[in-house]
Amino acid sequence: MNPQHATLLRRHLEAENGHDLDGTLATLHPQCVFADHATGQVWKGRDGAAAHYRQWWTTFDVVVSRGANQSAGWLDDATYAAEATWSGTHVGEFLGVKPSGKAIILPFFVVVSFKDGLMDAERFYYDLASLLRQIGPEVVGPIAALPFRDGRSRVPEPASR
Repeated sequence: MNPQHATLLRRHLEAENGHDLDGTLATLHPQCVFADHATGQVWKGRDGAAAHYRQWWTTFDVVVSRGANQSAGWLDDATYAAEATWSGTHVGEFLGVKPSGKAIILPFFVVVSFKDGLMDAERFYYDLASLLRQIGPEVVGPIAALPFRDGRSRVPEPASR
């Protein structure tokens, strides 16, 4: 682990959670890349990173935290990987779903790389269906009826022949 990278990462997260765009962008390499694998979106450079943060902050008003059961670690001096959670409220349209005002809690996985003393890339992996169910109406109807979901523990009766 590079201690300077660890300090920069903490500074980045503080600025991000404070929705301080200038402070967040100051931690990023000019040619940074943000890849959201769930939506297929890729943002490049600080202007792209600004668009990424504006999208999340104005759509979900999120903060990032890592829970007690979530792990993180340095893969090498310039690569950090972590499980974390986005928490917030659905305050803006997302994928055609109008703002619902509903709370979201969304675990995700991120890989962060560093270059020239700044954050060079963030790659995000999360369950888009879980996010959509939280802000929803149910976008995939059959999912709502699954047994063992939302506290339901009833096993459905087998179909008669």
